[in-house]
Amino acid sequence: MAGAKNHDYHILPPSIWPLAGSMAALAMASGGIMWMHSAVGGGLIFYAGLAGVLAVMYGWWRQIILEANAGDHTPVVQLHLRYGMILFIASEVMFFVGWFWAFFDFSLFPAGIQVLDGKVSLIADVARGAGQWPPKGLEVIDAFKFPLLNTLILLTSGTTVTWAHHALIHGDRDGLKKGLWATIILGLIFSSIQAFEYSEAPFPFKGLNYGAAFFMSTGFHGFHVMIGTVFLIVCLIRTYRGDFTPKQHFGFEAAAWYWHFVDVVWLFLFVTVYVWGGWGAPVHSG
Repeated sequence: MAGAKNHDYHILPPSIWPLAGSMAALAMASGGIMWMHSAVGGGLIFYAGLAGVLAVMYGWWRQIILEANAGDHTPVVQLHLRYGMILFIASEVMFFVGWFWAFFDFSLFPAGIQVLDGKVSLIADVARGAGQWPPKGLEVIDAFKFPLLNTLILLTSGTTVTWAHHALIHGDRDGLKKGLWATIILGLIFSSIQAFEYSEAPFPFKGLNYGAAFFMSTGFHGFHVMIGTVFLIVCLIRTYRGDFTPKQHFGFEAAAWYWHFVDVVWLFLFVTVYVWGGWGAPVHSG
C-alpha cells in the first residue's frame, strides 16, 4: 500500500524544538559575553536565554518520553539512541582530558603566576614558588579526609544505581525505587561535602595556577554530579508514574551510564589531583 511504513525507524514529525533550542543557546551565549564585557542588558539577555534553554530541554525531552510511551522507540531506534549516548559520553571524556592535561602541564612544568594591576605575569623565581608543585608554602587539602569520604560515597552510589538497574530488568519495581532513592541521596551528600570542602579550601581560585587547575577540574566534575543527580531524580519521578519496562528503559539506562562515567572521572581526579598533585605539600589542618 502506498505510504505504508515498511521499516523499523520512527520518522519524526516537524518540531519547533531544534530551532528554539538554537535561538535560546545563541541568546544565552551572546548575553553571557555581553555581561562579561559589562554591556548594557547583557545579564538580562543571558538569563532570558538560559530560561529558553531550560524550557526547550523540558519540552523536547517530554516529547521524546511521549514517543517512547507511544511505542515509537523500536529496537532499532533504541540502538541508535544508545549510540548517541555513547558518543555524548565520549565527548565528555575528551572534555575532562583537557582539564587533566592542564593540571599535568602545570605540575610537570611548574611556573608560578601573579596578578598585579590586572596584568598576569609568570614568576621565574624558584624561591617564590615557581619551581615546584604544589607552589612553595602552599597548603593543600588532605586527600584522605573529605576527598576519600566522597570517593567511598561515589563508589557506593555506583553499586546502588546498578542495584536499581538489575531490579528494573527483573521487574522489581520496589527495588528500582529504593536503588534510585539511595543513589540520589548519596549524590546530594557528595555535592554537600564538596561545597563545604570548597568553603574551607586553603588556596584561592584566582591568581594561582594550582588553585585554577584544582577548582576547574574538580568543580566541573561537581557540576556533572549535580546534572547526574537531576537525571536520576527525573528517572525516579518517571518510575512512580509507571514508566520503564524490563525491555524498554533507555532513559534510565542512559542515566546509569552517565553516573558510572562520573564515578570513573572522580577516581582519576582523586588519584591525580588530590593524592599525587598534593604530594609532599603541607596539609591544611582546618
